[in-house]
Amino acid sequence: MTREVEDKIERSRTNIFKVVFPNTTNHYDTLFGGTAMNMMDEAAFIAATRFSRKKVVTVSSDKIDFKEPIPAGTIVELVAEVIAIGNTSLRVRVDLFQEEMYNDTPQKRSISGIFTFVALDNDNKKTRIL
Repeated sequence: MTREVEDKIERSRTNIFKVVFPNTTNHYDTLFGGTAMNMMDEAAFIAATRFSRKKVVTVSSDKIDFKEPIPAGTIVELVAEVIAIGNTSLRVRVDLFQEEMYNDTPQKRSISGIFTFVALDNDNKKTRIL
């Protein structure tokens, strides 16, 4: 991997903070899995777009691991980073960390997943990432 590509990866790293409000939780008062996946796909999309500066679409999500429930009233940080680059596609790893809102305890990685994107040209045909 060239230094230029490594720099692009570093510049495209995306961090998003959100609060888990009650309207995003299930009957256990924890974040809905689908809502978490939506947040993760959005963070991955932003990182993929920042890396490629092209129109990209999600084509798959791989092995999303839910390690910890995330209660309402929690701050979450989504960290998205490009981990692999193909000719027309790229893969982005997203880790979702949780932290207590009113307690200074360390963050816990609660969910991880990989999202694959394909770059499209103006005619919605696959196009080269780099």
